[in-house]
Amino acid sequence: MSSKPIKHGKKWRVRPQDANGKRQSLVFDRHNDAVAASARAEVEAADIKAGRRDAPPPLKTFDDLTTYWLANRTIHKRQSKDDLSVIRCHLKPAFGGRALTTIGVAEIDAFRASKIALSPKTVSNILTLLGSMLRAALELGWIARLPPLHKPKIRLHDTDFHFLGTKEELHQFLAAAHADGADAHALYATAVFTGLRVGELAGLKWVDVDFARRVINVQRSYDGPTKSNQVRRVPIVDELLPILTAWRQVSGGELVFPNRDGNMLRECGRIFAERFHRVLDAAGFQRPKSGRAVHAFRFHDLRHTFASWWMIGGGDIFKLQRVLGHQTPEVTQRYAHLAPDAFAGDLGLFSGLSSPANAATEVQKHR
Repeated sequence: MSSKPIKHGKKWRVRPQDANGKRQSLVFDRHNDAVAASARAEVEAADIKAGRRDAPPPLKTFDDLTTYWLANRTIHKRQSKDDLSVIRCHLKPAFGGRALTTIGVAEIDAFRASKIALSPKTVSNILTLLGSMLRAALELGWIARLPPLHKPKIRLHDTDFHFLGTKEELHQFLAAAHADGADAHALYATAVFTGLRVGELAGLKWVDVDFARRVINVQRSYDGPTKSNQVRRVPIVDELLPILTAWRQVSGGELVFPNRDGNMLRECGRIFAERFHRVLDAAGFQRPKSGRAVHAFRFHDLRHTFASWWMIGGGDIFKLQRVLGHQTPEVTQRYAHLAPDAFAGDLGLFSGLSSPANAATEVQKHR
């Protein structure tokens, strides 16, 4: 006998028996869907008992998958809090309590449509995590097939980042940093002239800085590996060499940029936030007229500044990809338009093709 739907918050819950007589728990948005699911479960159980079909995957809910994911997969991630935030704010409210076998294309498309107010990149990140979790469910045998996820296309625009665009702005910023303190000057200058991420700067140790070979071996971020989980080498450019050399004389300990207690800086450290905006104020950079308490220019934009000036100075974009640690060239391509004479060697590729004589000759050849 099929289970009668009962109210479950704003949804409907049914508890049909499977082929082994075990009660299931299925939750649906609509009463009719719950009734239909209960009836299907009754027919399926009868068919399995009669040997007319194979037993389905074990009944697991999205909550079961969440518990497994957080206990076994998230703990190995560098930024585990990102998974927790996405699950708590987006995935659990939409799929919590729902049987995994009921999450298909229609349900995922409806979920994506409900996030229309978010940026395409944010929606893509959310769907990426959902896809990874469902793939884990497939590996565990909790679902029979992986439903396709249609992510929004993300276009990286040439102007979707800020950077210090003139030498005067660079000089003003670094001068203001120097006035704020030797530690701020050394840290901010290193960010500008290496493109290291916040965590990579915090985790940098003097043993990673090879003054003889003029390279920095970037191999950690905070207490874990780098974002790409790989070691990369970043050159110590001429502008940075004397700054790091001088800072080495006054900075003691293992870390290049420790906090006041000699420990590792954290992401919320004042030097990345309050002091950074204080330096921007001292350098004469205007805050937004919208009344925001902070500048639109972020600490991460120092990384964009490095990449932009690398290209402005005629640097190789493929070397830049390796220096920045980008996994794909598409991300690095956002800086390509800044290269001087980017197409200088290509301007004569079609020389002579537009002359009437040559055009007539080519036409005759192809008749």
